[in-house]
Amino acid sequence: MTDHTNVISLRSGSDAARGLGRDIGRYVAVTMDIPWQVTADRLGKPPEQVIFVETVEEAWLEERLRNLPPCDTILGIGGGQAIDAAKYLAWRKGLRLVSIPTILSVNAFATPAAGIRRNHEVAYVGTASPDPLVIDYGILRTAPPELNIAGIGDLLSIHTASFDWTHAHTQGRSEYPFDPAAIAGGRRILDTLYRQLPQIRDNSDEGLMAIVEGYLDLNRICLGIGHFRIEEGSEHYLFYELEERLQRPFVHGYIIGMGILLMSRLQGNDEAGIREVMQEAGLPHHPDILGISRPDLKASLLALRSFVARRSHLWHTCINDIPITEAWADEALDGLRFG
Repeated sequence: MTDHTNVISLRSGSDAARGLGRDIGRYVAVTMDIPWQVTADRLGKPPEQVIFVETVEEAWLEERLRNLPPCDTILGIGGGQAIDAAKYLAWRKGLRLVSIPTILSVNAFATPAAGIRRNHEVAYVGTASPDPLVIDYGILRTAPPELNIAGIGDLLSIHTASFDWTHAHTQGRSEYPFDPAAIAGGRRILDTLYRQLPQIRDNSDEGLMAIVEGYLDLNRICLGIGHFRIEEGSEHYLFYELEERLQRPFVHGYIIGMGILLMSRLQGNDEAGIREVMQEAGLPHHPDILGISRPDLKASLLALRSFVARRSHLWHTCINDIPITEAWADEALDGLRFG
């Protein structure tokens, strides 16, 4: 692969994981029950140990490290939590990382840092690059199609995050030198993705690879400039607040989609257009699918500015400057479905 993708090698195809266990030495599988059931018989050689991920809290991961058997490779199999846990263990032990995403609902399989939790707060630590990243279309299609469609969430977030960076720049509050070329590159990723929406909705080989290639293109931009400012902004900060408030995980792409819709409204940033994109792709993004009540979501929106103000590491976004009033929140929530 070219540099700045965070993927050392890529193995893709309709049965790409077949026999992989024979190629990676002594390995420990880091996974969850259903992903393991789907992949175990395909690997060709059993692992030294299987770690079933219960949480990505740092203390739990450190306990797994203390009981890790001798091995050459950490094999992450699953969605975001399993891949992040594998990245963490590989980073901490200096071992080879191999990743088999079984759903594309989050971009953890492509990013270098491990997204863990410290006392329920998100923390990104370490660096780990898959060698190889295994994109097995047959495995991916064992997942519910909407969980693969969810993978576009962290690509569509370019829509709101790039707006936030541009806004911060105009306010003299950008934490990094503003880079119009990076913004334009993000726009090209979105334009390419928009042309593939029917294939993404159908979970075709082309649609699944369009998501993967979107992430690799995003990495080429973001790792090249040293940050993910064009992809992470106010839409993610709403997710962080809700996760801390409700103290439970969500399907990442779904909740990011909801955040994109709400924050694009706050920004005055083509809310109708991005809603249409989500509908065409079949991306679930309403609170009913996430199990979020209207009172909880309203409380989160109203607390959002104080939430980001207390966290100096969060980048300057529209949340810092555009008031979220009760009237605004009520009107915005009227356009969403609740259970």
